[in-house]
Amino acid sequence: MTLAEKLLQEFQKLPEDKQRQTIDFVEFLRNKELEDMMDAVIDDNKEAFLELAK
Repeated sequence: MTLAEKLLQEFQKLPEDKQRQTIDFVEFLRNKELEDMMDAVIDDNKEAFLELAK
């Protein structure tokens, strides 16, 4: 069984309110990852951004 199949199997066993919480958590994790990537871009280019802000 693949990881995706196992996840779907377990997800389907949850009541609907817990499925919604699970989806919310996955979205939170995805957004956190994007946030971390943006923070890295900002940190890596801080000097350039400060120069552009002048």
